[in-house]
Amino acid sequence: MEDGRADRPSGKPREKCGVVGVSLAERDAALPTYYALYALQHRGQESAGIVTHDGFQQHQHVEMGLVGDAFDQDDVDALRGSTAIGHVRYPTAGSVDKDCAQPFSVSFKGGALGLSHNGNLVNADEVRDDLAGAGHAFTSDGDTEVIAHDLARNLLESDLVRSVKHTMSRIHGSYALTIMHDDTVLGVRDPQGNRPLIIGELDDGYVLASESSAIDTLDGEIVRDVRPGELVVLHEDGSGFDSYQLVEAENTAHCFFEYVYFARPDSVIDEELVYEVRRDLGRELWAESGTETDVVMPVPDSGRAFASGYAEAASEDGAATEFAEGLMKNRYVGRTFIMPTQEARERAVRLKLNPIKSTVEGKTVTLIDDSIVRGTTSRQLVQLLKDVGAEEVHVRIGAPAIVAPCYMGIDMATREELIAGDQSVDGIAEEIGADSLSYLSTDAVSEAIGKSKDDLCLGCVTGEYPYDIDGEATDRDVERPTIEPPADD
Repeated sequence: MEDGRADRPSGKPREKCGVVGVSLAERDAALPTYYALYALQHRGQESAGIVTHDGFQQHQHVEMGLVGDAFDQDDVDALRGSTAIGHVRYPTAGSVDKDCAQPFSVSFKGGALGLSHNGNLVNADEVRDDLAGAGHAFTSDGDTEVIAHDLARNLLESDLVRSVKHTMSRIHGSYALTIMHDDTVLGVRDPQGNRPLIIGELDDGYVLASESSAIDTLDGEIVRDVRPGELVVLHEDGSGFDSYQLVEAENTAHCFFEYVYFARPDSVIDEELVYEVRRDLGRELWAESGTETDVVMPVPDSGRAFASGYAEAASEDGAATEFAEGLMKNRYVGRTFIMPTQEARERAVRLKLNPIKSTVEGKTVTLIDDSIVRGTTSRQLVQLLKDVGAEEVHVRIGAPAIVAPCYMGIDMATREELIAGDQSVDGIAEEIGADSLSYLSTDAVSEAIGKSKDDLCLGCVTGEYPYDIDGEATDRDVERPTIEPPADD
């Protein structure tokens, strides 16, 4: 996917965060947490942090930048304790500075609290105003601090499980949380399961992570996903975990873009291997809008699995279509580089991706990617292929057209900036210079993921959101869960 922002040469939207929680029998948890964050680096590159607890006090290290830049050996060694939570962040709510970097920590009369959040609250301002009126002082404008303050307030009056349920009844929106209360690590997933969270077992403990690839990195075994509306409490000695189903919802709202783009292909989310889902999306794309061309090629790296499934389905149907890598990615181009002029901005795509002329020249080409946001990069890529001799360039997108913004923790364009917001598919094809353009249907997405459309969040492609959004006509025709706060003792 692309969006053409000057500081985003890859043209991809960015996920808000990756979260980790670790509880081990005896050894320090900081180093495994550090490795797990490396495995989740794709989910956020603005800041990285770890909070640990040694049974007596909390230790914290949070810095701006990539995991490898935020920590050195001394930093990790100083984080003592067998329990830890970690976080990598790209902000969609809150400032881009250290004040909003996570995990967010607070000390209060009830102990020490650390919190890592993936997602986005839709009523953060309302809850913040309520807490501020009750005397809470905020140090950031992020929604994670709102959750931390509300939970801290509840912990002064109740036990851990009831406090979490009370906070869940107050906050609305998307959240997968890893929390540390003193030396206890817990994980919480919002009642509709919008963001992923998975449990893994290690030789000497347990881990919670946004994706299973982090568990694989630690040589762990997948236990299961944290269920929507569930609280999981890891034992302090690493011997197991307790589960509390705090909320039951008739329908989930799993973010379909986790499967399309955000998650690593080698991750398993809600029991589905992301790589195979993407191949199936590619097969569905051929079934719905396949066109026989000489070459099928992906936009690296996001289109690769889609193109593989598309080409395989084409071959099974007898199409003389060859899968080929026609665009080579320069992996040494960072996320930002200097582009002071329009000419330099136009050169950005060529700096990032270079065509293999012999694959393209004199041939008809199908170019496959996961999505189009503003259209800038797609237009440049189509022109690039035609400049090196492609006779035709047909663009196929392994997701439906994005017509609305995301309010659940994805950095995406506004409705006015979206190329599909007010244009037909033929109009978009003309704008990006493609000989044809097709998107995937929501029915095909549902089929490939193996979940009903009623159990997926498709808000950015339908404009129908699973949460009540101010200013949006929220008309998703499913029952939304109502969370009752726990009754007073």
